[in-house]
Amino acid sequence: MGSWQVGTDTLARSRFVLSPFAETFASLRLLCAGAGAHPDEEAWLRAHLPGYRARLAADPVTARLVPAALGTSWIADFFCPTSCVGEGFEETVARVRAAGAGEARADLRVSLRGRLPSVLERDDLPERASALLTYVWEETVRPYWERRRRVLEADVVARTARVSQGGWAAVLDSLRPGMTRWLGESRFQVNLNAYPPREIAAGAELLFMPVTPETSWVSWEGRERYAVVYPCLGVLADNHRRRPVPAGLGALMGTARAGVLALLGTPMSTTQLVAVTGQGLGSVGRHLRVLLDAGLVERQRAGRSVLYVRTAAGEVLMEVSAPGTGDRDAGRRDDRTGHRRRPLSDLARTMESGTWSVTEGRRDP
Repeated sequence: MGSWQVGTDTLARSRFVLSPFAETFASLRLLCAGAGAHPDEEAWLRAHLPGYRARLAADPVTARLVPAALGTSWIADFFCPTSCVGEGFEETVARVRAAGAGEARADLRVSLRGRLPSVLERDDLPERASALLTYVWEETVRPYWERRRRVLEADVVARTARVSQGGWAAVLDSLRPGMTRWLGESRFQVNLNAYPPREIAAGAELLFMPVTPETSWVSWEGRERYAVVYPCLGVLADNHRRRPVPAGLGALMGTARAGVLALLGTPMSTTQLVAVTGQGLGSVGRHLRVLLDAGLVERQRAGRSVLYVRTAAGEVLMEVSAPGTGDRDAGRRDDRTGHRRRPLSDLARTMESGTWSVTEGRRDP
């Protein structure tokens, strides 16, 4: 396994950052794989894979360069520099373009673990690499960047909250389950490859970068900056597993508001809800206000973040409005909450009258 020796001070100063370049490189890896991990990735591939393949077909040198640079267990260093905090895509890709020809060929020999194919024994490899990365950014990532950025920001909020709740060990274990984990004694497992451990010097920068495609890698620049790129917990990864909104509940309170309630089976911030639902901040805020006033959700503070989650009343409402339940289940106790179910028709009347409350599990102000 590959592991890093991380001092307490370095870990305490580490940061979650967004990197347009990392998102672009992750998208390039997805294009190379040609298959997505879930329906959202498959839809994106259907839109962009034909154009990507046509571009490579017209440029045989770059077509050979990409798999060589990605390697099997080591990415060519010049092809994937470690983004700095606040660095835009153009600034990072400029470092790819500025790599020396000899440096690029040497990095490719490392990623290939052997000799370089004759077609890649040339001096324009950095320019070809930067041109391809720019194409991927402009054509396949930038049109979606604002939405993806909201998803990534939501992930950062969730991870930061988890630091305050369970400490750094819980966060590191969750970045890539089964691959990253805190080993104790200042050791952080970063992947399953059999590489010698690296000691991160005091004062070095440790960055965590979420990306929306289901991929991950680690990188570093000298001994001063290290990065762990990991797949986020956002809509592109979890949308197809989201709990559907019961039709009856949507008719009762509106589909958008019911969708927010359905998402809050686990704590989420306003930023996360905006990213996942695609609704505006004002709309999400109004839905939360109504749900709070109705006693269906409650606030939880995690460090500087405010998270929302369903109350017992919200759980009851979700249960009685689920397909296959309703008035015939009224009076039966819910196995998870212990509360007696109420007919959906009764819940509708009490909500419309503005007197909604469930005395079991909620204390009215």
